[in-house]
Amino acid sequence: MAYEYLITEITEQRVGLIRLNRPKALNALSPELMAELGEALMAFDADPNVGCLVLTGNERAFAAGADIKAMAQATTVDMLNNDLIARWETINHLQKPIVAAVSGFCLGGGCELAMACDIIVASESAVFGQPEINLGIIPGFGGTQRLTRTVGKYLAMEMVLTDRRLTAQEALALGLVNHVYPVETYLDEALKLAARIAAQAPLAVRLAKEAVRKALELSLSEGLTFERRLFQMLFASADQKEGMAAFIEKRKPQWQGR
Repeated sequence: MAYEYLITEITEQRVGLIRLNRPKALNALSPELMAELGEALMAFDADPNVGCLVLTGNERAFAAGADIKAMAQATTVDMLNNDLIARWETINHLQKPIVAAVSGFCLGGGCELAMACDIIVASESAVFGQPEINLGIIPGFGGTQRLTRTVGKYLAMEMVLTDRRLTAQEALALGLVNHVYPVETYLDEALKLAARIAAQAPLAVRLAKEAVRKALELSLSEGLTFERRLFQMLFASADQKEGMAAFIEKRKPQWQGR
């Protein structure tokens, strides 16, 4: 499918690549772009030829934030009645893992979008921040919640209240990103990582993602019970039988996704 604000492709390694494509606006997340992004995410999530997704922008900006012009005159009723939040929620319901490949500006809604992904690979030029306070508002798409869970209350408070920004290396040290690479190679490295995930047993990948995400929402006792049930469920799959047989027979498994 052709999009106006996205460029999409499926690689030979079963990775669905989505590029945000509003370069003149530093990939600002307009309602139109977010609507297309929701469609592209759902399409790749449903495609059996895709095992993992990568979301990226360009070298200058992953996304510099939401489209302020689209929100400047909005009222509370407008924000309650439009489906902007629903468009953002799409990424939270993906069954397949999604890797954010971030370079340059990753601010406001852009930072929130990256944090909604499962893994973040950054270039050395990446800058992370939540500058909404400068506009008289606060992060509204998960920024205060995900950032606090990752970097802790005190740093999150400073970032949200003062627009303190993190370099790629600071984000790496704080656990906000998984890897930092040169600008020239960060996307290739993100694609390699996604290809490794896409090569695994599809059902196990899906349930592993679900279990790790639940760890942020459940108590330890509840999380252990949830994990155990998913673990037990996989013993009804053909891939479990194939994976263990391949291990015993010292060969590469042939996953069927069932």
